[in-house]
Amino acid sequence: MAKAVKITDDGLKKLEEELEYLKTTGRADIAEKIKVARGYGDLSENSEYDEAKNEQAKIEARIVEIEAMLKNVEIISGVKGAAKTVVVGVKVKVLDEEYGDECEYRVVGSTEADPRGGKISDESPVGKAILGKKIGDEVFVETPGGEIKLKILGISK
Repeated sequence: MAKAVKITDDGLKKLEEELEYLKTTGRADIAEKIKVARGYGDLSENSEYDEAKNEQAKIEARIVEIEAMLKNVEIISGVKGAAKTVVVGVKVKVLDEEYGDECEYRVVGSTEADPRGGKISDESPVGKAILGKKIGDEVFVETPGGEIKLKILGISK
């Protein structure tokens, strides 16, 4: 059985919108590019045609990927009441004890992860380390840059 794809309602909506866009506008745009590129002549030496076909393959692959995800979606419902432990869907404020930096993250499923946007995956090193922890807990996280120590300062919806 395929692994469940954890996703919020907003994430599901974005995936569905992306799928609809790719199936309609994306496919139509690429078909037009291929048509124009064919008009340039010999396809064996036509870089515009090759590029358009590559772009078409990427679009089709993304459509298949999204459709597969949507078949195995597990909706992350909002946290009810006060969040006492770190679970998917909550915001977590942490302190990097080495540098004294405070960061706030929303823990999301891997399909919605956007570290620059403050969304970390429950499957990322930091996400895995903080899941199930409470305010005041300290965790060690192995990152590509070495081990870091984080202290959980706050958990909110």
